[in-house]
Amino acid sequence: MIALIQRVTQAAVTAEGETVGAIGRGILVLLGVERDDTVADAKRLAERVVGYRIFADAEDKMNLDVRDVQGEMLIVSQFTLAADTRKGRRPSFSSAGSPQQAQTLYHAFADAVSSLNVPVATGRFAANMQVSLINDGPVTFTLTSP
Repeated sequence: MIALIQRVTQAAVTAEGETVGAIGRGILVLLGVERDDTVADAKRLAERVVGYRIFADAEDKMNLDVRDVQGEMLIVSQFTLAADTRKGRRPSFSSAGSPQQAQTLYHAFADAVSSLNVPVATGRFAANMQVSLINDGPVTFTLTSP
């Protein structure tokens, strides 16, 4: 699994003109699922993202995680993160998980984050979505499941 995480002051996702998820301060997660990913991978990656220290402490050092700042998380499925872009001018998606697998693991990831006491908002799986955000920093990282 691949999580592109961005520290935000706010973020929202709309589908068909309707806001389906929105947060204030927290983390926007763009989540990609690859063919060999499992529910265990989703849970482990959720723990990593929740515990990742990307928020500034009183000394302006990144020592706080999303729970420390009472932040929220917006999770958006992002099929294109599984693209192989190493050659040519068109991405290959041969390593991407199937839609059924991706939906199962997307929900497993969101449930795992919620179980770690982080308020969660989500996009609409497999929909054409528009994501808006105010990236704080900007601070952006890519995390993968072990």
